[in-house]
Amino acid sequence: MLPCVCWLQLILILLSSIFWTRGENCPATCLCPDPHTVDCNGRGLTRLPSEIPLDVRRLLLADNWILSIPSDFLVLYSDLVYLDLRNNSLSYIEPGTLSTSSRLVFLDLGSNNLTEIPKGTFGESRSLIKLRLGNNPYLSMVSEDAFLGLTSLRELELERNALSTLKVGALSQLPSLRVVRLEGNPWVCNCNFANLFAWLMENSHKLPNGK
Repeated sequence: MLPCVCWLQLILILLSSIFWTRGENCPATCLCPDPHTVDCNGRGLTRLPSEIPLDVRRLLLADNWILSIPSDFLVLYSDLVYLDLRNNSLSYIEPGTLSTSSRLVFLDLGSNNLTEIPKGTFGESRSLIKLRLGNNPYLSMVSEDAFLGLTSLRELELERNALSTLKVGALSQLPSLRVVRLEGNPWVCNCNFANLFAWLMENSHKLPNGK
């Protein structure tokens, strides 16, 4: 009976070590302050690091030189809820890249080189609550259906971009929207802007400081 107990203990130890190391495999250039956080801020990266734990929930990649996100990235990291990619060199997000991330709550793509947000960019990310797209100096086009399906989105930041126009439908189809930032864009007075202005007047409580 004793040998069986010893073998059972050994198997349990091996299994526990496997599950424990799953959250401890930290990329060589990054820090992992806890089993579900990977901090790669300011590491001079030009692409996403390899060996990111599959169970990562909070991924910090700000202040690097990352040029693109693989279209299948979030297929692998389905537990991810917090993704910070601000201040990188992203110029384009392939439509559908984020649609498979059913748990993503926070996404920061601010201070990049994005030029447009086409339809389907965020797919069906129904858990997304906060989306930062501000301070992209070349961002001049946001599709009317860019945010279609983001039914939980509460905060949207589009400040200090190169937007001269924005169709009201891009905002009015967000049922949970509580805060929207649009300041610092070179708006052009036309019919689209008149409609946007009317919507903003009706929803002034959603603007920072109510204005």
